[in-house]
Amino acid sequence: MAKVILKNIKKVYPNSVKKSKKKKAEPEHKTGHLLVTDEGVVAVQDFNLEIEDKEFIVLVGPSGCGKSTTLRMIAGLEDISGGELYIGDRLVNDVEPKDRDIAMVFQSYALYPHMSVYDNMAFSLKLKKTSKEEIDRKVREAAEILDITQYLDRKPKALSGGQRQRVAIGRAIVRDPAVFLMDEPLSNLDAKLRNQMRAEIIKLRQRINTTFIYVTHDQTEAMTLGDRIVIMKDGVIQQIGTPQQVFDHPSNLFVASFIGTPQMNLFDARLTRSGDKYAVDAGGLKVDLSDAKNQRLAANDVKDQAITLGVRPEHLVLDETGIEGTIDVAELMGSSTHLHISSSGKDIVAIAANETGQINRFPIGTTVHLTFSGSNAHVFDPETGKNLEW
Repeated sequence: MAKVILKNIKKVYPNSVKKSKKKKAEPEHKTGHLLVTDEGVVAVQDFNLEIEDKEFIVLVGPSGCGKSTTLRMIAGLEDISGGELYIGDRLVNDVEPKDRDIAMVFQSYALYPHMSVYDNMAFSLKLKKTSKEEIDRKVREAAEILDITQYLDRKPKALSGGQRQRVAIGRAIVRDPAVFLMDEPLSNLDAKLRNQMRAEIIKLRQRINTTFIYVTHDQTEAMTLGDRIVIMKDGVIQQIGTPQQVFDHPSNLFVASFIGTPQMNLFDARLTRSGDKYAVDAGGLKVDLSDAKNQRLAANDVKDQAITLGVRPEHLVLDETGIEGTIDVAELMGSSTHLHISSSGKDIVAIAANETGQINRFPIGTTVHLTFSGSNAHVFDPETGKNLEW
């Protein structure tokens, strides 16, 4: 078991073509979305995180945001360009992967096809010259935890995707590592299997009780698995917090749009102030903000200004008055209907509860009005994207 500390971690991929020496260093600029300096492309920059012993941390973000690169630096599979990495009390920047007391589960399973499940799980222990009795005990204990005892004599090709992933996890468990690293382990599974394996990982975490660092681009996995989640974009941490914290209090527009399904609705609006009281005005609808939001905005001395207003689909309410729009699509989801509403050139999504026996309550083309509570309004600076409350 171990605490993991990342201090000012940086990863730079050098330019492939050496440039001639110049008197002045070239200025930093962006290519695509990543920062480019005279050194090269900065894949991860100024990454600071303390992971407590036995904590489950999830790194989440879109493809190319640097989350897998960060995980591979922790594993020792990528060199660290700058900063310090500690596992336990040990600085491990230059420590070989095999000596870091970590185990990694890959997206592709990485099983040996010619070996049985038993031999795949036992392989790392054999390399360590562990006794046969100890190997057998550890393999069978891990197989029991993962419910794969009946498959120990099979080859990987005779297993389903979910069973292969269990074997890959079992191979990591037998090493009894201080830290588990998981790089998108469920992305190759279908939706039903992903749901099942998510539950299995939660159970596994409770049984083996060690430090987990998990990478995914799926925000549902992040929200259901993590004690805390680290949201990344373009190699930079956007926010760190519990799933509930980042859902309720997104630090910026990127986090607000990335976390939550369907994603948050965004409106062009105006924030008005009267003393220490604030209201938002969007599409002719004026809503007073809650006391808690008033206090935070007043503490930051936020002025009257144009804002981007965020409201989650589940917080929009159909009413007789409010922001006007027209229903374009109505998606029946069982207990609720997701309404796609065209309003002022934007596609707004609202979730309406279904009532028993009422079918086709929302014909296409129907005009509706939307409102929301002042406690559910999020106010962002339209230029910087920053949440004005925090």
